[in-house]
Amino acid sequence: MTSTNTTDKTSYGYPCEHGDGTVRPKKIDREAFKHKKGFIILEGITVGVCDNCGARYYSAEILHAVHDVATGAKPFDRLEQIPVSHLSG
Repeated sequence: MTSTNTTDKTSYGYPCEHGDGTVRPKKIDREAFKHKKGFIILEGITVGVCDNCGARYYSAEILHAVHDVATGAKPFDRLEQIPVSHLSG
């Protein structure tokens, strides 16, 4: 998954930096983000997605929200458990 910070959450229709596609808005039910303090899931967000390669582009607003939830500056709605396993071999 590729992410790039865009400066304006409404400015879609620009060329993807990875190929010949165009970045279009897409409503996402749930998107997981890795933060140095753990994982954060945002629900009901709109992200930019390349219509050719699928690369994802996140607005500054989304990236700030991830940071704020991870650092406790913004309260979260609920906690969910995530299964963890090791691959052997």
